Amino acid sequence: MDKEKEASRQSRRKALMTLGAIAGTSTLGVLGNNKYSKIEDQTAPVTEYLPLFSIRNTKSGQLTTFNSDSKQKAFPIQPGERKIIAQYNKPGIITRLWMTMSGWFWENWDVREEKWPDTSILKKLILRIYWDDNDFPSVEAPIGDFFGIGHCEFKHYVSKYLGMSSGGFYCYLPMPFNKVKIEVENLHDKSIPHLFLNANYTSYDVLPDNAGRLHCMYNAGTNAGSEPQYIIKTKGKGHFVGCCLSMQSWLPNYLGYLEAPEYIYIDDNFEQKVPSIVGTGLEDYFNGGWYFRDGEFNAPLHGVPLKDALRSMISMYRFHENDVICFDKSFVMMFQSPRPPEHTREYKFSSTAYWYQQKASELLFKLPHKDKLVDWYRIRDTDHQSIP
Repeated sequence: MDKEKEASRQSRRKALMTLGAIAGTSTLGVLGNNKYSKIEDQTAPVTEYLPLFSIRNTKSGQLTTFNSDSKQKAFPIQPGERKIIAQYNKPGIITRLWMTMSGWFWENWDVREEKWPDTSILKKLILRIYWDDNDFPSVEAPIGDFFGIGHCEFKHYVSKYLGMSSGGFYCYLPMPFNKVKIEVENLHDKSIPHLFLNANYTSYDVLPDNAGRLHCMYNAGTNAGSEPQYIIKTKGKGHFVGCCLSMQSWLPNYLGYLEAPEYIYIDDNFEQKVPSIVGTGLEDYFNGGWYFRDGEFNAPLHGVPLKDALRSMISMYRFHENDVICFDKSFVMMFQSPRPPEHTREYKFSSTAYWYQQKASELLFKLPHKDKLVDWYRIRDTDHQSIP
């Protein structure tokens, strides 16, 4: 009888721990505490099992562009300038990255012609993040693309992990590090944006052993219509957590590029012979159907912040939580149309892929030349008043 009671108690204990894990964590990133507990023969961070109201034994801080001495809140970044805007040399996890910048909206306080807005700054201002003293970035993308829209537009939308909300740009993908350096480069010929940044972090004495490093890879180009469109290629151990994709055809009222299903190759050393995962269509991967027939929307884990069928423009995002895609040695994801070439149309695209890897790694795709960063058939004429 005692054995039955003990077995019942252990079952209830396991059930409670499972509920606590579901309530207190996300599978996107590895969060932890300085203290560890032994749970079912696995060493795990205590906070992994705590609900929101539980008290943590950690310290919080914020990296910011605000200068306490000069009271200057933002960094002006000159054309061609590459500037470090935040740096921290102790272990931690960035829990929120927020930024905004001028240059893409009308500034009523400075009406000089050289200050008139140019939304291409969203493609020509490059965000780079370096982990752990590496001389290469593991995050590198135009700011507009990193936050979900590649069409030289600020588009108000909110999702769980990325968004452009009422003039600000935010990211809630957790970012573990032993050391971190955040850098921005201005590749615009004339614009001098003022950049504001706040990065909240939790400090640690030692990171959990299984704390992966966030990576973001940018890719862009022109596809003939039937060619593979690569989202990510990487080697190492990790898991894929999502992507953002912007597309546009030269032909108005054409969204046929959405016929392309995803092909995912796991641990095949880039041979790409037999996909581990294959889909039924590009909009199907993004949890839509029939070319997103009901238009723009934004949900926590997937959405279409921008759709303009007349101009053949669309921007989409999807994040993976319980459905993260794990790999041990290599990972490739691409979209490719099954239609013959004569039944497809040329289009342009830009994408960002997000994943965690065991070690910070160099990105295999490099940025295009600055003259090719803005490469669309047409850009919509938009404006944002400085005072709504």
